[in-house]
Amino acid sequence: MKPLSVTAFTVTSALGTGLEAHRRALAEARGGLRPCDFAEVDLDTWIGRVEGVEAVCLPPSLAAWDCRNNRLAWLGLAQDGLREAVAQARARYGAERIGVFLGTSTSGVEQTEQAYARRDAEGRLPADFDYRRTQNTFSLAAFVLEALELAGPAQVVSTACSSSAKVFAAAARHIEAGLCDAALVGGVDSLCRMTLYGFNSLQLVSPEPCRPADAGRDGISIGEAAGFALLEREGDGRFRLLGCGESSDAWHMSSPHPEGEGAVRAMRAALDDAGLGPGDIDFLHLHGTATPANDLAEDRAACRVFGEALPCASTKGFTGHTLGAAGILGAVIGLLAIEQGWMPPSLNTRSLDPALRGRYVLEPESAPLRRVMVNALGFGGSNASLVLEGDSA
Repeated sequence: MKPLSVTAFTVTSALGTGLEAHRRALAEARGGLRPCDFAEVDLDTWIGRVEGVEAVCLPPSLAAWDCRNNRLAWLGLAQDGLREAVAQARARYGAERIGVFLGTSTSGVEQTEQAYARRDAEGRLPADFDYRRTQNTFSLAAFVLEALELAGPAQVVSTACSSSAKVFAAAARHIEAGLCDAALVGGVDSLCRMTLYGFNSLQLVSPEPCRPADAGRDGISIGEAAGFALLEREGDGRFRLLGCGESSDAWHMSSPHPEGEGAVRAMRAALDDAGLGPGDIDFLHLHGTATPANDLAEDRAACRVFGEALPCASTKGFTGHTLGAAGILGAVIGLLAIEQGWMPPSLNTRSLDPALRGRYVLEPESAPLRRVMVNALGFGGSNASLVLEGDSA
């Protein structure tokens, strides 16, 4: 693919709102997980909750879209001059020439959960419940289109944990086809009862902060996040999207192929798309969920593609697994690593699993980074890898 300029980006997660909060937390190896305090959830686990989402008020013109997911999106859009950057792009290209490609796994399902709790005696949902603007998967893109006054091609990808990585590829294809000149990509996934109790029923939720790559890892910590990036065909940004790789191994609905076959194909496809070889990557941001099977499969896949010397890490010990927002969160962390010239560690990894052969970063390390690969590997074998390039500060 022809490289695309990344001219603006931002992220909001349990580490805080905006890039500076993430720079500080990653550099200080300070996580954002907390004992589960999400309303009406009684589980012995830790979560990555974004502080203040409950208090966000959408402006009157957008009040009909109110739900936790869209409030989190609105909070994320307000950081790091993202809205202003989009407005400038809209002035350059026109509203209809900027695409919107976003990922989510549950959208505003929490609003439906609340509506079901308010059913009347005959089981009817409350009259003020608006499925189209809340739980409907496309509501995220429709909300962002209206909030940012955009009118270009729009798509929501919902492929579980790879959702907001695959949107980079969707945007690149639309730009290459001439359907738009720029694209806002990203993802938003918010906490809800369905994901917390659902993953718990699969016995995938840890009772302590998750420990990627640790010998005693026992499951994920669920988090929430909102992240966005502006991609432009022509731009002078310090960062570039060089390649995207996608695959579907369809091995099992909730387990990866034990040798990471789909991940291997996605990583190799991203390298091919970027016109690079394994030796051109300086750091690998792993999907790294902290479940026994996933970390082992991804380690085997990464070692097949890159060998055992490439530095790698998962940052889910900082933020939790943000599901449909994991791809954009990983991409932004990758861009910050390039910008700052350091590699973030696999937080909470106390004793590295001896079965893993990769070179895991366990403490923040300074290093000149030019190119980073980011993995996002979803349920059902939906995999995506991104190659990002940039100039350090």
